[in-house]
Amino acid sequence: MKYLLLLLLTLTLSAQNDFSVRLLYGTATDKALGDVLVGDLGSYPESLSVTALDMGYLINKDTFDVPVDIYVKAGLGQFDEGAYSNVNELVVYVKALYNLDFLQNRIRFGLGEGFSYTSDIIRVEKLEALTITDGKTSQLLNYLDVTIDFDFGKLIRYKPLDETYIGVALKHRSGIFGLINGVTKGGSNYNSIYIEKNF
Repeated sequence: MKYLLLLLLTLTLSAQNDFSVRLLYGTATDKALGDVLVGDLGSYPESLSVTALDMGYLINKDTFDVPVDIYVKAGLGQFDEGAYSNVNELVVYVKALYNLDFLQNRIRFGLGEGFSYTSDIIRVEKLEALTITDGKTSQLLNYLDVTIDFDFGKLIRYKPLDETYIGVALKHRSGIFGLINGVTKGGSNYNSIYIEKNF
């Protein structure tokens, strides 16, 4: 933990804020995307989790004169598959962040869209694909990153931690109803928490 804090403090030395780094941890849920988005988070019968590190670059600030920042992001993750072999992941995506400033703080609503490639089919997706006839799976799937966070530095009024965000995320993989590699089921959702720093 002390190394993470040291890293965050070191990153505050640069004032450009064109880059971001995010550390995320999530657990699998058996709920569908729509269910999670309306607050039905659910859980999974097995203890399955993911840890991921993303890096981003700001490509457009205040897009169309509204408080929306656009980032291009890439990251590596590892799915802890319990009794089975862990699975590694590479994600590449574009993310829009809507900034809402009030009460001397900032809340961001984010939506990322891109691709996820895993070194093997993750267990959640294998089991879901088995629930339908001819269920397909794929290592390459669509990736969604839905987030809400707040500026922790502004909350505690500690300037060196400004642009340090703490939030929750939905990490989603799917075939978009068969549009990608014919995967109609077999997707996955991970309810996640994260810390992100702009530098």
